[in-house]
Amino acid sequence: MTGTVLTFGHGYVADALAARMMPDGWAFMGTTRDPDRAKALQSRGIAPVDWAQDAVHRALDRATHVLVSVAPRGGGDPTLDAFGGLIAARAPHLHWVGYLSTTGVYGDHHGGWVDESTPLTPATERDAARVAAEAAWGTVPHLPLHIFRLPGIYGPGRSAFDRLRTGTAQRIVKPGQVFSRIHVDDIAQTLAASIAQPNPGAAYNVADDAPCAPQDVIAFAADLLGVEPPPEVPFEQANLSPMARSFYAESKRVRNDRITSELGVDLLCPTYREGLRAILSAETQANGSPTLDGVG
Repeated sequence: MTGTVLTFGHGYVADALAARMMPDGWAFMGTTRDPDRAKALQSRGIAPVDWAQDAVHRALDRATHVLVSVAPRGGGDPTLDAFGGLIAARAPHLHWVGYLSTTGVYGDHHGGWVDESTPLTPATERDAARVAAEAAWGTVPHLPLHIFRLPGIYGPGRSAFDRLRTGTAQRIVKPGQVFSRIHVDDIAQTLAASIAQPNPGAAYNVADDAPCAPQDVIAFAADLLGVEPPPEVPFEQANLSPMARSFYAESKRVRNDRITSELGVDLLCPTYREGLRAILSAETQANGSPTLDGVG
């Protein structure tokens, strides 16, 4: 089976999905408002789509599958606000729609485990907006909607290595704090598995097997680079933006049983250890032996 995927807000995850599926004959279109970004998409064989009614209308007429990764803004969902009517009209003809949400919808569980049956009790306005967006997408009649709740995303160009190399890594310690995370390639393989076996109405947590304290990831990355990790900093003394600080208001472990049992996903990076090693191995193959500045 092949088809045409339209991505609203084509970004990091959509790039990984396209890289996985295009070699098998899938076509990709991605919305963007940035002319430079449009050129970059086109150079990789992804058709850029202007964020405008006529362009999106034409794209939806061609699309068999839709992926939405645009975050809520101003209390609403930008994609539905702009194109809800077009999407509703096309809904009966789409094979699959994926909405990228966040595990923040579960709120704080003091380090406890959550799964897809856990009540949605968001702790921040940002996460409450995600709950509202999930519900809004669920009201579109006949839409074959699948929701994917993502924790912290990392991968090439977006990992602890990058923060260590730019000097922005902090080993922040808040007793009892744990986060879940997921490598971008495992998000891509989960989306592809769902596309291959649609189950409209389903929600999936897409997380790895090893929730852990964030300072452990920094320490492990530093060890792989052969450098001293930054010193531990108590959370109360950490230099964090208000948004970064808000993430520490929640602590939970995210179960991924559903993607493995229902979709048959075998994680490429079951923990951050395999994920960081894979990133470093790819860098080594591309550049030679990596150093702290990333140049072999």
